[in-house]
Amino acid sequence: MSLESVRAFFAEKAPDISVMESPISSATVTLAAEAYGVEPGMIAKTLSLRVGERVILIVAAGTSRMDNRKVKAQFGGKPKMLGLEEVADITGHEVGGVCPFGLKSPLPVYCDISLKAYDVVVPAAGSTHSAVRITPERMAELTSAEWVDVCEHRP
Repeated sequence: MSLESVRAFFAEKAPDISVMESPISSATVTLAAEAYGVEPGMIAKTLSLRVGERVILIVAAGTSRMDNRKVKAQFGGKPKMLGLEEVADITGHEVGGVCPFGLKSPLPVYCDISLKAYDVVVPAAGSTHSAVRITPERMAELTSAEWVDVCEHRP
């Protein structure tokens, strides 16, 4: 279902972008980099967090790590990763396929500046075997994301 919601999202908002599918799992940054032939930093991972009563999505470069202090300063509360069941219920996407596209219901999306190191990034597309190639700027534009600096950046 969520792969279809992502396809519908791109059909409506960006028909020039097509969803790629891989026969091998792309559920982790390492697997995704291997599946799509890119370096791990180019994988745009989506973190599903609860900060207080709010649920937010942060999309960051695959090699970056969330900095809890920066997240707390940016969003005014301690971040907590959503549980496996919650992720699917709230986003409509299974863990390993979570992305800011084709969400079950609208959620605030934030793009970490770590993505700006790359001309093109590869976020998941709703399943553990799908992804898209997109510029960080276009991803932010299509998802109405705000740019934030909430990660430790690693090469």
